[in-house]
Amino acid sequence: MSTQLPMSMEHHPDIIELRDRAERAVSTPRAQAVEALAISAGLFLAVSPWVVGYTAFSTLTVCNLILGLAYTVLMAGYGSAYERTHARAWAATLIGAWTVIAPWAINGGAHVRRTILTNTITGGVMVCLAMAAVGMTMTMAGLRRSRAGG
Repeated sequence: MSTQLPMSMEHHPDIIELRDRAERAVSTPRAQAVEALAISAGLFLAVSPWVVGYTAFSTLTVCNLILGLAYTVLMAGYGSAYERTHARAWAATLIGAWTVIAPWAINGGAHVRRTILTNTITGGVMVCLAMAAVGMTMTMAGLRRSRAGG
């Protein structure tokens, strides 16, 4: 009677190929550009209250600081963990969407054009970059499925 141990991913026959493919995908100029631009967008959102000058709205200031740093952390890990970033990219998309509506949701009746413009433009860019990351991770998943099927 032989006892078989469950096979973990570390011992999967195709693990080396999967890691190599993920490494090649991360090293593409498109993936590197998405990551670099996303980090820049997140850091800009974090410092935007001081750069643009709307620190009088303390709640929005704190919100942008936290969301900008969270977005940066999510997207900065994108390149190093390419094959595990699908959920991170979707979370970053939600952060970008919240960034767009935050001036109205947080400031209530105090609408200042610079807060609305900053958050709408930055949030839109963040959503686009996160969706680009989602698209690249889905492409990687499609490549894996097609490779496994054929």
